[in-house]
Amino acid sequence: MIRFAANLSMLFEEVPFLDRFKEAKLSGFEGVEFLFPYEYSKVELFEKLDAEGLTQVLFNLPPGNWEKGERGLAALPGRESEFQHSVEHALEYAEHLGCKRLHVMAGICPEGEQIELCFEVYLNNLAYACEQASSAGITILIEPINTRSFPGYLLSHQAQARKVIDHLAMPNLKLQMDFYHAQIMEGDLTTLIRHQMNYVGHIQIAGVPDRHEPSDGEINYDWIFSELAQTSYDGWIGCEYSPKQDTVSGLKWLEKAQSHFLNLKT
Repeated sequence: MIRFAANLSMLFEEVPFLDRFKEAKLSGFEGVEFLFPYEYSKVELFEKLDAEGLTQVLFNLPPGNWEKGERGLAALPGRESEFQHSVEHALEYAEHLGCKRLHVMAGICPEGEQIELCFEVYLNNLAYACEQASSAGITILIEPINTRSFPGYLLSHQAQARKVIDHLAMPNLKLQMDFYHAQIMEGDLTTLIRHQMNYVGHIQIAGVPDRHEPSDGEINYDWIFSELAQTSYDGWIGCEYSPKQDTVSGLKWLEKAQSHFLNLKT
């Protein structure tokens, strides 16, 4: 059964981060995701999840120096040991929080480095992450991100991600398909849904072009949800968008979408 997860890095910013778990539950979400958990202890995050009966769906590995523009370590030559440490750190959090999906951000190939070398490092690091996560039953996800948001990001198209997954052929490596990024980079979302869902381990949504509510912008999410309901996908849909105004008043779309899936499945 498809369920929706609130991205707490972007939703409910009206309250402090640790209060957003309660707001998510009150608003009808069953799960949560966020970018990075590392400034909070594993214990306090677990307590928030447990108190509200929420599932921790997803978070990212440490991205490097975010303030200096780094957007992931996996494809950065010479940073392999740092990447391996980030895998261990993320797995500690994931196991404590019962989180079964970790997103490995590829990163931006450093100026002067050859793209081919960055991809070689990326593949080796992904293989390491998958091997380490396998024993804990955790799926590693890779996500094509649009180059308007992250100029120079190594992985930007769905076909690239599929090739990486096919090349490594590791059972716990899946695609994180964000319709916001996919629409900006290539469109044709219906075809992506119909032909690549066997690669997909997680889905994220937002309106295009401004990354507001899914009900805002050029993507017809009623149609998208109808297409998803006809597939075998039974995972989570992460709501990774910036509310146009306050979060709660913008959630009218959620009840409609939840009803939409129930009606389509009955």
